[in-house]
Amino acid sequence: MPPKKGKKPPAHKLCAALDPGFILKDLKKKEWMIGNAIGSGGFGLLYLADDASKSTVKDDAGYVIKVEPVKNGPLFCEIAFYQRAAKSEDIDKWRKKTKLPFVGIPPYIAHGLHGSGDNGLRFMVMPRCGTDLHKTWLKLNKKFTRTTIAKLAIFMIDALEYMHSMEYVHADIKGANILQGYKDPNNVYLVDFGLATRYMIEGTHKEYKADPRKAHNGTIEYTSVDAHKGAAPSRRGDFEILGFVLVHWVAGKLPWEEKLSDAQKVMELKMAAMKDPKRFVKSSCPSDMPDEILKYLVIVSNLEYEETPDYNKLRNIFKSFLKSTGT
Repeated sequence: MPPKKGKKPPAHKLCAALDPGFILKDLKKKEWMIGNAIGSGGFGLLYLADDASKSTVKDDAGYVIKVEPVKNGPLFCEIAFYQRAAKSEDIDKWRKKTKLPFVGIPPYIAHGLHGSGDNGLRFMVMPRCGTDLHKTWLKLNKKFTRTTIAKLAIFMIDALEYMHSMEYVHADIKGANILQGYKDPNNVYLVDFGLATRYMIEGTHKEYKADPRKAHNGTIEYTSVDAHKGAAPSRRGDFEILGFVLVHWVAGKLPWEEKLSDAQKVMELKMAAMKDPKRFVKSSCPSDMPDEILKYLVIVSNLEYEETPDYNKLRNIFKSFLKSTGT
């Protein structure tokens, strides 16, 4: 089962299933053909899709379409992120600037509305990706090797640095939201931007303000201490979340796994973990202490709410580990 959310989501509902061959027209009047359903994500149904000029949507189609009732909110938020921060030209510009061969953020393709009233649909066209890492981790008996984790950490730091450069934070990093590339499974993408939000408005960072009405938002296993307190998501929060994911991947468990029904207790245990990262990592991994993850968590635990993380320093921790293993 995918990790549970910290707060019970609003009563959103999935839309009625669409039959293969159904045509959707995006806002630029381009037509897309629906193929077979391949699952659901968040509150939206997922379908294979392709250009409607083709006679059918084949099993190797390169696109998917996420569809939800127009009255729902998550896909609206996700589309806003894609339009503002994930245009192909912006990703390419960043990739060239940073001299990276790959940045794991899927580019915006298209979106639109279909129908009207209570039966109206909102949809978004996305590049097709492969298997999510949560499923892979489960198949491997809840254990990734330290080498694999180091490579994945670098991918995620690269993706988060790009997002943060666009003044957005993700706020829900987890294996289920990290997908392998469909054509190249050695690349991974950070997806599902339903909780993505701007941490800066016109160049000014949002102030830290705990709001009990927003407390414990996100996926309870991983969400940050700030989110538990109801503060707006931040860059340090993204890296704290990633840190919990890395420990989970290497240890196969987290100290608060048996307390997920008590969000307050989970928050207290996370606060203790970030106050003493060495004790947290050592108790989670008694037989094989991952020094690289400890070094990462020590840096993250000292970040201020509005501080710009040292992305290179975080990345180099894992690059140095890989170099030491001859990878």
